[in-house]
Amino acid sequence: MRESGYYCSKKTDDICEDVCGEMSRAGLSMSRLRCALRGFDFKALLLLFIGVPILIVIIYLHGQKISYFLRPIWESPPKPFRTIPHYYHPNVSMERLCQLHGWGVRDNPRRVYDAVLFSNELDMLEIRWQELSPYVSEFVLLESNSTFTGLIKPLVFANNRKRFKFAESRLTYGKIGGRFMKGENPFVEESYQRVALDQLLKIAGIEDDDLLIMSDVDEIPSGHTIDLLRWCDEIPEKLHLQLRNYLYSFEFYLDSKSWRASIHRYRSGKTRYAHFRQTDDLLADSGWHCSFCFRYISQFIFKMKAYSHVDRVRFAYYLNPYRIQDVICRGADLFDMLPEEYTFKEIIGKLGPIPSSYSAVNLPSYLLHHVDQFLHLLPGNCMRESE
Repeated sequence: MRESGYYCSKKTDDICEDVCGEMSRAGLSMSRLRCALRGFDFKALLLLFIGVPILIVIIYLHGQKISYFLRPIWESPPKPFRTIPHYYHPNVSMERLCQLHGWGVRDNPRRVYDAVLFSNELDMLEIRWQELSPYVSEFVLLESNSTFTGLIKPLVFANNRKRFKFAESRLTYGKIGGRFMKGENPFVEESYQRVALDQLLKIAGIEDDDLLIMSDVDEIPSGHTIDLLRWCDEIPEKLHLQLRNYLYSFEFYLDSKSWRASIHRYRSGKTRYAHFRQTDDLLADSGWHCSFCFRYISQFIFKMKAYSHVDRVRFAYYLNPYRIQDVICRGADLFDMLPEEYTFKEIIGKLGPIPSSYSAVNLPSYLLHHVDQFLHLLPGNCMRESE
C-alpha cells in the first residue's frame, strides 16, 4: 500500500513496517539504519568495533614479544659452529697444551694487537686491559665524539686517560669525528668507525701473522686463551671465541652463546675489522662477555640511547632510573624483550628473569684483586651508584 508517498510491502518485518508508519524524519532515518543493520550479528559488531582496536593496542605494546616468540616459525637457526675443545691448566706446559689442541709450538710467541671501539665502558676496559696486558704487544683504541645513533658524545677515554697509564707505552689512540647523519641506520655509523679502526691498526704497525683481537670492550678474552694462541703454531687463520654471557654483573650468568669475539692471524689487504660471523671455528670457553655492566644508572641510560639497537627503546618509561634499578636487581630485561632464540624449547626455558649465581670462580683475576673498586660487578651487589 502507499501512505504519505511511501511504499511498503506486506512481506516486510516489523521494523520495515515502522518505516512506513507516521513518524518524524529523524525517527525515519534511525529506522532505516536499523533496517540496514538487521542482517548483522550483534556479537560480530562488538568484535569489530571493540575487539579489533584492543587487538591493535596489544600488538603495538607487545608486538616485539610476539615476533620474538614466533621466531622459530619465520627464521631458521644459523649453521652450527665447529667447536674446538679448549684445554687449560696452570700446571700444564705450553708445549703440552698446544699438542692437546693438535697444534705445534713456536720458538717465539706472535705479537698480539687488541683493537676496540670505545664508548664509555671505563670499568670494563680497565678489567680487559689488565687481563690481557701480559700478552698484548699493542693496545689500539678508537674513540668518536658521536654515538652510533648520531648523539654527541664526550671523549670519555681522553678525559680519563691517566687511569690507563699502565698501558700508555703500548697504546695507539685515535679520535674520529662523527658524521651526525640524522635518521641514518646506526649500523652505518658503526661500520664507518670500524673502517677507521682498520686504518688505525696500520698506524699501530700491525704486520702479517700478528694476532688481532676483534671484540667489543665488554667481550673479554681470557689471558690464558690469548697466551695459548700466540704460542701455538698452525692455529686457524680466523677463530671465534666462545664467551660466558653475563648481564649487568657477574651475578647473572645467562649462557655460553656469545661468539662474536674473534682472533685473526693478520693478512695485509685481507683482514678487515668486523663484528659478525667470519668462520665456522669456535674455541670453547675462552672468556667473558659482561653486557651492560656499568657502575652508574646514567651509563645504562646513555648506552640504551646510544648503541645500534636503539629501536628497542620503544617507550620513554624504559629509561626511568627507578625502573632500570629494579630491572638490574631482578635480572630482568631492560627492553622487556623475550629471549632471542630459535626453538620454542629454548625460548620457554629462558622466560623470566635470569637466576642469580653466587659463584665468583674463574672470573678475571684483576677483578678479584680489586674487589673494593669493582664491587658492583660481583654477586650480591646489584644496587648502582648515583654520580
